[in-house]
Parts: sequence; C-alpha cells; structure tokens
Amino acid sequence: MDVIDKCFSRPTVEDILSALEKEVTTTDANKAGDEWLASTIQLLKKASPMSLKICLRSIREGRVQAMDECLAREYKITCHVMRGQISKDFREGCRAILWDKDKKPKWKPSSLELIADHMVDQCFSRLDGDEELKLPQRSNLPVFANAKL
Repeated sequence: MDVIDKCFSRPTVEDILSALEKEVTTTDANKAGDEWLASTIQLLKKASPMSLKICLRSIREGRVQAMDECLAREYKITCHVMRGQISKDFREGCRAILWDKDKKPKWKPSSLELIADHMVDQCFSRLDGDEELKLPQRSNLPVFANAKL
C-alpha cells in the first residue's frame, strides 16, 4: 500500500509511471511487490495514452464530486470518446482486441508526451444542447418502503 500511495499520488500519468519505474530499482521493492510493479508498468505502457490521462483526471475529479456529478461527468466523457473526435483510440482498441485480434493497437497520439492538456479538456467539455445527462431530482423519485437493496 505504501508504494501504491506514494506512486499513484503523483500529479500526472508520466510522474506515476516514473515513480513506479523508480520503485523497481529500489531494494525494498525487490521483495514481494516486484512482480506487481513490473506487471503494472507493463499494463500502463500498453494502454492508450489518451485513456490514461482521461482516467486519471476523472478519478481525481470524482473524489470531490457528488454521485450525480460523477455520473454526468462519466456520461460526458463516454459521449466524447465514442464520437472519436478527439481520439479514435476506443475504436482502435476494439479493432485490436475484438475484430482483428492482433492485440497490437496503434494509439494516436502514441505517447503520453504528445497529449496536450487541451485535448484531455475536450473530453470533459459540455455536450451540445440537450445531450447533457439530466438526472431526476431526489424528491421526484418514488419511495419503496419494503425494497431490499
């Protein structure tokens, strides 16, 4: 947990990855966590750079938001990602895993360094007109006295 807290509290994906790589070279990490570190680094390096940046920002924003705000944010991100106007990585990932099954996606942009903040900002931008997620107000929801959740 100490390594996770230390590495994943870094401000950027690049910093997180760098911190994880640094942990691999320390003597403390060469015990039980070495395999986990290597696996985590490998997974992060294989993932879509754009998705990593979007996910980190979404997680960080979600920590201080209410549930309805989180749902609206996730909906907005999903709409932008599915449209593919900012990045076509979702489609490319589906192609590599589901259609061609070559498991070799060609991410664009191909590295974390090529992704500018304004590109990530677009995934969090307002949707056009009536496309924004509208949740019912709590007072409008029916009350089920005997409902078991």
